Amino acid sequence: MSDAFFIALGDGRFQATERTSGPWDARHQHAGPPSALLLGALERTEPRDEMALARITVEILGAVPIGEMEVETAVERPGRSVELLAGEVRADGRAVLRARAWRVLRSPVDTEEGPAPAPLPDADEAPPPTLGETFGYAHAVEWRWARGGWLERGPAAVWTRMRIPLVEGEAPTPRQRVMVVADSGNGASNVLDWSRYLFINTELTVHFVREPVGEWVCLDAETRIGEAGLASSVLSDRSGPVARGAQALLVAPR
Repeated sequence: MSDAFFIALGDGRFQATERTSGPWDARHQHAGPPSALLLGALERTEPRDEMALARITVEILGAVPIGEMEVETAVERPGRSVELLAGEVRADGRAVLRARAWRVLRSPVDTEEGPAPAPLPDADEAPPPTLGETFGYAHAVEWRWARGGWLERGPAAVWTRMRIPLVEGEAPTPRQRVMVVADSGNGASNVLDWSRYLFINTELTVHFVREPVGEWVCLDAETRIGEAGLASSVLSDRSGPVARGAQALLVAPR
């Protein structure tokens, strides 16, 4: 297997590796890695040190194939204190992801940290992976469950750490580490039988309150299902919350 989720080909093109494969179809990517790839491209789009990326929404327009992709970004609405960025990922001649991100001037004040995340379990206390052995993405991330598990239903909290780079030869940015796992809220906190139902997100929205620190990201998630599904999450580093995530879910029988 490759030692990265993507290999850069130049000119905004990337080759997705088998490490990106998701739980629903081995031919398709989990949306976490390509969403993180797109966020990184937005971070590099006409960057300004005095500004911070505050929110990103990634619209998932269809299954993302494991193959060559093209990433393109632009400043859609420039401004002195607020800017709107836009980005797109294309594969096989069609758009598969579209994103909008707000960038704002950094706040001159800071408030106290939010509630502390669940403690990071020691490696020997973490249960062995079950579902994670069956598809590339989950095996490429280290999962230490503080509450719940892939095959347990209901709210869950899991500490995560990327085992491999996002792009071969490159270190991921702090926000990319969050995006890689933010799309796993629905899987971590699943409330339905994996063998009987699909619960696939149509989008991913992440609001950042600050830049995370370190390799570890805690995903504390909950799923609720009514006429539609909603997975919501708090994402933290070892000091406290750094972002909130949400996913609108399509729920259907397999």
